[in-house]
Amino acid sequence: MTKLKTALTALMLSATALMVVAPPAAAQGTVIMVIDEGRIVAESKAGKDMFTKLKNIETQINTELKPTLDALEAERQALATRLDGKTREAIAADAALVKQIGDFQKKSEEFAQKRTMLSQEYAATEQKSFIDFNTALEPVMLEVVKEKNAQVVLSKSQAVFTADTVDATASVVAKLDQKTPAITVVRQRAPAPK
Repeated sequence: MTKLKTALTALMLSATALMVVAPPAAAQGTVIMVIDEGRIVAESKAGKDMFTKLKNIETQINTELKPTLDALEAERQALATRLDGKTREAIAADAALVKQIGDFQKKSEEFAQKRTMLSQEYAATEQKSFIDFNTALEPVMLEVVKEKNAQVVLSKSQAVFTADTVDATASVVAKLDQKTPAITVVRQRAPAPK
């Protein structure tokens, strides 16, 4: 069977399943609500605020790393100039050059460790921010569910088809904007090395 026929068959089966499930749900008065989580985060004041603060923290981290990165690059270029045209034996015979290479490698390793630590700090900050966002979102979601008298809430990304009439994303964004226009984003710090 071709891919097109397979896709069409799957689509027809999905549509048939919806037709079979939809009438009993309607007969029972089940109210279904759909939300688009991506839109809620991207369009809400709290989501925009959170992303702005996370971007500022990312910029701050990059600013912290830049002087060391620039110094390492300058040192790498200086070493490349000193090493140009030298054999391994000539390098090994130059104790000062061997020490300079060793010092550069040590600084590079320390920088890599610092960059990894700061990357972990950023990931922890981002994770904490999303937890705080979801904590602020939960009561708003429950309020919209209650207002719409919904018994089922689906993620738009998981649904095959949703009518605009069941999409409550705009309502959730509006209520979240009223109740939580900003999210506190605090840079998480890694514990000091022992």
